[in-house]
Amino acid sequence: MKMQSSLMPQLQQKMKLSPQIIQSIEILQLPLLALIEQVQQELVDNPVLEEVVEEKKEEDTKEADGTAQESGDDVKNDEFDKLGEIADDWRDYYSQTIVRRNNLSEERDQKQEALENTAAKPVSLHDYLMGQLSLIDVPKHLIEACENIIYSIDKSGYMASPLEEIAQFLEKPLLIEQIKEALKIVQSLEPPGVGARNLQECLVLQLDKRDTNYQLTKELLLNHLEDIEMKKYPLIAKRTGQRLEVIKKQVDFIRTLNPKPGSIFCDETIPYVIPEVKVEFIDGKYEVFLIDNTNFPHLHISSFYKKFLSENSSDNSTSQYIQKKIESAKWLIDAIEQRRSTLYKIACKIVELQEDFLDEGIHKLRTLKMQDVADIVGVHVSTVSRAIAHKYIQTPQGIFEMKFFFTGGFQNIDGSMESWEAVRQKLSEIIAKENKSNPLSDEEVAERLHDAGVTIARRTITKYRRIMKIPSSRQRKEY
Repeated sequence: MKMQSSLMPQLQQKMKLSPQIIQSIEILQLPLLALIEQVQQELVDNPVLEEVVEEKKEEDTKEADGTAQESGDDVKNDEFDKLGEIADDWRDYYSQTIVRRNNLSEERDQKQEALENTAAKPVSLHDYLMGQLSLIDVPKHLIEACENIIYSIDKSGYMASPLEEIAQFLEKPLLIEQIKEALKIVQSLEPPGVGARNLQECLVLQLDKRDTNYQLTKELLLNHLEDIEMKKYPLIAKRTGQRLEVIKKQVDFIRTLNPKPGSIFCDETIPYVIPEVKVEFIDGKYEVFLIDNTNFPHLHISSFYKKFLSENSSDNSTSQYIQKKIESAKWLIDAIEQRRSTLYKIACKIVELQEDFLDEGIHKLRTLKMQDVADIVGVHVSTVSRAIAHKYIQTPQGIFEMKFFFTGGFQNIDGSMESWEAVRQKLSEIIAKENKSNPLSDEEVAERLHDAGVTIARRTITKYRRIMKIPSSRQRKEY
């Protein structure tokens, strides 16, 4: 059988997004800060794209010496001559001092500006511990072990590696007892509790041995920590032989200890939120505004390149290049305007549909689907999803992520719809008002909600309570 290759034409129909449509979709879903960054990059890459800068009008200043403008050039020349003579007389004396002072001032200003604009590097937990280690008297044969222990501590302040593993990486072998001695040195450093191998050891390291209740607190931590978590105070009092009031006092003290001593050196950045939409109550109704950020550049196409194309209409490579850049700039400007228009329309419908929430708060947050807003605005549901992604709205009730207003729910006894967020708020209020000496179980909370017209299962209450990080009824009990 003979095998050979050949070309065969084939006709197909495909749906393919153009690069401009892809760019519009990407711009629509970008948050404001990311969009500003992309626009700044486009200003660098596209020479025909320019930023509109508002020109400040300069006002002419006039001297208030009573000299009229009609006095002629002779008077002005005489004044300048006098000033020139004074300058000549003192130039030799001041020249060197002024030049030296200006140079020093300029150098100092540049350094000061650089220092002020440079973010300070946060001190890490390892650097902080190494700094303390260098200030104390450590036996020479334990320095390497102490350094290895410090660099094996995680962000929470706990040992991330067992001592046996640390011993394998030492250049000079040490006995396990010597490594434990090095661990005690590290555990004596600040913050208290650092270098612990478990929670119990971490909390014990934070105790003051001079405290009269040191032994009792240590016993509670080593032998009754799980009972403390479950608030089995009477059982602890019975086993320790102490009064219930004493146990409660020591438990309150234990709650003041830091279970993660290394967390104070956490270098995680907190995201900066800029709302893009603002809602204000004006003349009896809610008005929606797009917040124009002062850092957002206003774009236009350079008139120089437009003029160049009109004067050089010949089909050459330069004209083609400029024409492509102009088309790219137009697409970018149109995409940004389309983004603003779409975001405004969606925000207006959200405010219209969630007006009760803006009036009374989260209790009145209604169930809302993206498809509902998409149908009203006349866009695809994916457009709504992209438009609200990572965008925030400022309302009289606070600043919220726009997707917060799209929530599911279930039907009440009277047939009305109740949002999940509203149910969680009611759940929180019921637990806040309960008798702490006899807290409500999840079944009893479900009954309270049923009496309020909300039918919800006990397992759903348990799920919501865990999501909201509300302890169980046993853990909420107070003696």
